[in-house]
Amino acid sequence: MTSIRLTQYSRHAGSDCKVASDVLDSILANAGPGAINNRLVVGNQDHEDAAVYDLGNGQGLISTTDFFMPMVDDPFDFGRVAATNAMSDVFAMGGKPFMALGILGWPVDVLPARAAGDVVAGAQAVCRELGVALAGGHSIDTSEPMFGLAVSGMVPLEHMKRNIGARPGDKLYLTKPIGVGLLNEAGRKGKLDPEHHGFATETMLRPNVIGAALSRIKGVNAMTDVSGFGLAGHLYEMCHGSGVHARIEFSRIGRLRVAEGYRRQGLVPESTARNFKALGSALHPMDDAHWQWLCDPQTSGGLLIAVDPAWDDDVERAGREFGLTLTPFGECTAARDNEPVLRVMG
Repeated sequence: MTSIRLTQYSRHAGSDCKVASDVLDSILANAGPGAINNRLVVGNQDHEDAAVYDLGNGQGLISTTDFFMPMVDDPFDFGRVAATNAMSDVFAMGGKPFMALGILGWPVDVLPARAAGDVVAGAQAVCRELGVALAGGHSIDTSEPMFGLAVSGMVPLEHMKRNIGARPGDKLYLTKPIGVGLLNEAGRKGKLDPEHHGFATETMLRPNVIGAALSRIKGVNAMTDVSGFGLAGHLYEMCHGSGVHARIEFSRIGRLRVAEGYRRQGLVPESTARNFKALGSALHPMDDAHWQWLCDPQTSGGLLIAVDPAWDDDVERAGREFGLTLTPFGECTAARDNEPVLRVMG
């Protein structure tokens, strides 16, 4: 067990580091469109999880990157979580990762190099488990520790899923419970009860390998992974890009129930309020408990899926095959002018 507490060397934890969605929109608007390439199937439009390049043989090359500051204290676990999180974007497109490059920022005058080695070793362990080659990377001297991966994957273009394409009537599923941000915040502040240690890490380390299986189900109309913008933020992106609204049954959303006690203590990540503010009128008025859960930033969160109800049995069966119990927590509805995009019930 290391004596280093990585979370004490960073301002934010995990996907809590993400720039708010409305600020990101402003950045991309100022940057303008990217280079045009007729083989670029998916670029930076529609807030997609990754870029996809048509190889001309029915296969798409997926390219993505994700990195952040520590959300756990142990360097090895930090590397494992960061690697699992980075590969999630490939799984969300229905693909399989095959190669990765490391991205390391390390305060070399503050933290020992051996700890950085443990971070990389954690990432290597996950890559070996998932059959991914960690082929190199790049490192710089930074004021705060950070780590992540640039990941390449492959997907048959006929099975590729995007975060747009949801239709009215589609059922909404989520493959992991939310609440990771609340538990990580409690841990970072030294307020996490001993019996709750590992709850968040266990969830974050579960890879979204089910994505490739889900992509082969015809009735899966849209799929994305839930990360720093929270469930509400990523569902909004799906709805906005698809031209639909959504109705959510709050009581049916999978949650890490032990996190409620920390929420009541005020141990809420800073970006939760930013996520809520960024949604504005898209989220109908609700009490603190609801929006603090729905806007909780997730690190290595689950897959959010919009499914034609005629195919829900297939999705739930796929879940069982991967050891998951999948139940719908809401549905997509027809978009109506002057109504919130996301309506929360219960």
